[in-house]
Amino acid sequence: MAKTIGIIGATGIAGKAITKEAILKGFNVTAIVRNKNKAIAIFGQAINYLEKDAFDLEKDQLEKFDVIIDAFSPSDLKLAYRHIDLATRLISFFRETTRPRLVFILGAGSLKNGKGEHVLDDLEKNPQAQSWIEAPKQQFKEFDFLSQTENVNWVGISPGLIFKAGEAQSPKIGTDTLLYSENHKSETSSGTLAKVILEEIETPTRENERFTVIDA
Repeated sequence: MAKTIGIIGATGIAGKAITKEAILKGFNVTAIVRNKNKAIAIFGQAINYLEKDAFDLEKDQLEKFDVIIDAFSPSDLKLAYRHIDLATRLISFFRETTRPRLVFILGAGSLKNGKGEHVLDDLEKNPQAQSWIEAPKQQFKEFDFLSQTENVNWVGISPGLIFKAGEAQSPKIGTDTLLYSENHKSETSSGTLAKVILEEIETPTRENERFTVIDA
């Protein structure tokens, strides 16, 4: 029987690619979205829908899934702290369980930069960072919270410095340090991210850890 997957934020850049890849692989997919009509316009009737704000979800609506993917991304960066709020909410629902497996789409800021610091430290030195730095700051805190969580079945994935919509490329996979391609780029296409996530869901190799992927 195909695994059941609930995808929070299924119409965002990451969520859309993950949902499409999950459909192709034959999973039983439910898009968890605030606007069902918007999602139907993208995915049609190939999947199930749960029209609900992520912060109104209750445990009994989620415990039926084998996997829940948190691809939530607030459009208002002033609300970037909600990355942490949603992660803590999901974790609180499933303490002392192994199902559903929780998959978190994290940022690159919490990756190590190879110089004894984190990518966030480099980002904060950017003189133009003020308009967007809140998102990597809050996702750094999200990963910090997850890294101390041991009694829930979770896995996280971070893209490279640049995350963009695009078709899957050959992946280069690492653990906790920012990766670069042979062309000295650190970019991750949404299709690449989706493909690697679905492979991890099909054949789990990680538990309670984060890994990273870029376009090779």
